[in-house]
Amino acid sequence: MTEASLKRTVDAITFQVINARFLGIVQEMLNSLFRTGYSTIVRESNDGSCAIMDRHGRVVSQQVVLPLHMGAFPACMAGIFSRYPVAEMEEGDAFLINHPYEGGSPHAPDLAVITPVFHEGEVVAFCGAMAHKSDIGGPVPGSCSGQAREIFNEGLHLPAVKYCSRFSPSREVEAIIGANSRTPELVLGDIRGQLGADRLGERRVQEAFRKYGVEDVLATFSQLFEVSEKRLRQEIRQWNDGVYEAERFVDDDGIHLGKPIRVHVTVHKSGDRILFDFTQSADQTQGPANIRPPLVKAACAYCLIALTDPYMDVNSGLLEVVGLRLREGSVLNPRFPASVNTYNPTVHATIDGIFEALSRVVPHRKRADGCGNRSIILGGRHAKTGKSYIQYEIVYGGTGGRLGKDGISGCSVNHGNAKIAPVEIIESEFSVRLRRFELIADSGGAGQFRGGLGILREYENLREARFSLRSSKHVIPPLGLEGGLTGRLGALLINPGTEREKRLPTRYSDYPLQLGDVFRLETPGGGGLGDPRKRDPEKVCWDVLNGYVSEEKARELYGVVLKRSGETLMVDVDSTTKLRESQSR
Repeated sequence: MTEASLKRTVDAITFQVINARFLGIVQEMLNSLFRTGYSTIVRESNDGSCAIMDRHGRVVSQQVVLPLHMGAFPACMAGIFSRYPVAEMEEGDAFLINHPYEGGSPHAPDLAVITPVFHEGEVVAFCGAMAHKSDIGGPVPGSCSGQAREIFNEGLHLPAVKYCSRFSPSREVEAIIGANSRTPELVLGDIRGQLGADRLGERRVQEAFRKYGVEDVLATFSQLFEVSEKRLRQEIRQWNDGVYEAERFVDDDGIHLGKPIRVHVTVHKSGDRILFDFTQSADQTQGPANIRPPLVKAACAYCLIALTDPYMDVNSGLLEVVGLRLREGSVLNPRFPASVNTYNPTVHATIDGIFEALSRVVPHRKRADGCGNRSIILGGRHAKTGKSYIQYEIVYGGTGGRLGKDGISGCSVNHGNAKIAPVEIIESEFSVRLRRFELIADSGGAGQFRGGLGILREYENLREARFSLRSSKHVIPPLGLEGGLTGRLGALLINPGTEREKRLPTRYSDYPLQLGDVFRLETPGGGGLGDPRKRDPEKVCWDVLNGYVSEEKARELYGVVLKRSGETLMVDVDSTTKLRESQSR
């Protein structure tokens, strides 16, 4: 491989053909990962990503299930390179890494399997698969303690270690991982599924190199980074120059309840340059609310993609556009060994702040805050088999109202694209019964464009279990924008409506559930966008007819009076006009 081959360019048609080929390879890898997953978190919720990297560890292609992995993969590659030089790698090698500080994993459960791709005896690329593990050890089932005070409370951490040599997995490495997990069969099964996805990717990448030639493929890689960076900079150049600020707050860090965590962003835009300054954000937290810089950079890139072209190819060229200023020792740049495992609420706050700041320069893409994210985790033993199980579920709520459109109900928001596990799977694999699964009326923030509705999901526990929650927006609601109202807060209730009712805080670990206990998760609705009294009365009537908004709130918040003619519900136009006039005085 010569320097000349890396500097050459390919024609436009060849460039598009090779780029499309690699996007297809990554999609095939991802399909393999999800279809061979052992755990529900991989198989059903699809909490994982696949990527192809060049020989320097830069992302060439990634299917965007989880955009943060755009920053995580290169950081994991840097961790591997620090211990295993490329010149020493052999065909059939595979590496594991899940260390947030020595690699790029968001937290310990997100373990990456990376394999080198050889062509004619030389490393030309890498294939990677990163997926959430049901349990990687630590003091609580699921390895996501909301009260962790350092990463040593968060499970097994692996710096870069060799997992396979000459295609043979290390029994010693598997034994160590299995001995540190409450669900070794699931964890090792998922790791092997990741390895299988990588091996599939290797074969497809090698086929591409043989078909198109090493020089054209490598030239396409370099060109792809340049084209993506140039395209994003061209979009940014059209925005007005200036300095724009916004901030958001996370409920707490799980240790100091009632103490919100500030995430502040100042965006400096000049020409095709953009700098995200987070130095005014809070100090690193004692609890697990911190996030690492590779994720912050990926979050910024995600926002730029969403504000320009959501269909833009995802690769490391986009990261070159992001200028980043962080303060060491802050919640967005913590010092080792600060805990990080319930990092996601802080990422959502970061993204919501960026979107508000940039709504002034990209007004056609403005939107209110969404529901954030949350996971519920139950650990116990199956009544029949006696084996340990981990019930790990990701549940979302409403997205924020958007310019020209309402928010979406019961949907993932921002960078989280995992799926809610089906009721049938949960009831057949775990010791719970789903009693209710429904949208929450009036939970979407009122606005000219209403926020999406949150979800109520209620369970009856059929066996003793240990329960943990990592959530957000139970104290600080999703904000509305430009006169839109906030979305409804989330909540987790144990035995609701009884004398034994207990409300858990946003982050909680190891609550002992008994046989027959009921727990109810209520997720937040999205914030509204614009003055609710400017909402089309017919849309309000539709909302009421479909159970999204009550008649009471239609009158109180939207100024819309409804009347019935037989079984038909319709807008009382005269009464609505008078009511809105009186409310606007």
